[in-house]
Amino acid sequence: MNIVPLLVLWVLLALTVLALFIWRKSVSSKEDDNLHVLDGASVEKSATQVAVAQKLDLIDKWGKIATVVTLIYGVVLGGIYMYSSWIQNSRMGA
Repeated sequence: MNIVPLLVLWVLLALTVLALFIWRKSVSSKEDDNLHVLDGASVEKSATQVAVAQKLDLIDKWGKIATVVTLIYGVVLGGIYMYSSWIQNSRMGA
């Protein structure tokens, strides 16, 4: 069994998680933690902050999904590799 294509898929999943992490950092850099309520431009700032918060929520949702899928796929891939190695070693010994 050739495990290389499965490993390539796992690497692509891991790179997707990394890309989501970098994207989240980029979006969160635009976030203003201090909202000035008495400032005249607070309506515009709060609308912008709501949009940034919604985008961050979406990125977080997909980041969590991609991370869980990548971890589960990695564990399954490791199990497949160990099982295939065990079968191969069993055949050599017999």
